Amino acid sequence: MKKIAGIAFVPLLLLLACNNNGTETLTDKENYKKATETLLEKEKKTPIAFLKVNSHDKHNLFGQTVIKGSIDNNAKVCSYKDVQLQLSFFSKTGTLLEKSNETIYDVIAPGKSVDFKTKYFAPKGTDSVGIKVLAAKINQ
Repeated sequence: MKKIAGIAFVPLLLLLACNNNGTETLTDKENYKKATETLLEKEKKTPIAFLKVNSHDKHNLFGQTVIKGSIDNNAKVCSYKDVQLQLSFFSKTGTLLEKSNETIYDVIAPGKSVDFKTKYFAPKGTDSVGIKVLAAKINQ
């Protein structure tokens, strides 16, 4: 009799386990959707936190400072466009000589990067250029 009760109990357990997984999958999907929406809102509110600029500069024969670089989008969901950069020109001693703004009119998908190149007649005595992201628009 105990054997029959044990045999009947195993299928009942399996049946309950299968039904329970179906509802957990639904809540897992809902939780994932909520987490994605929360992440999207965070990425929309603070694009500067997800964009990183790498650059280097050199001088050409015409006396211009040529700045080449890339903007990396570290966001998981959100694409950005029209990234505004601030260029700061420094002397050998680290004194700020001048600031200028530049906009990169391109779309940067999540996890991707965009290359850019710009030329400036930098102020006399410029030794280095610092670049930071000021703002970016959300690509809908």
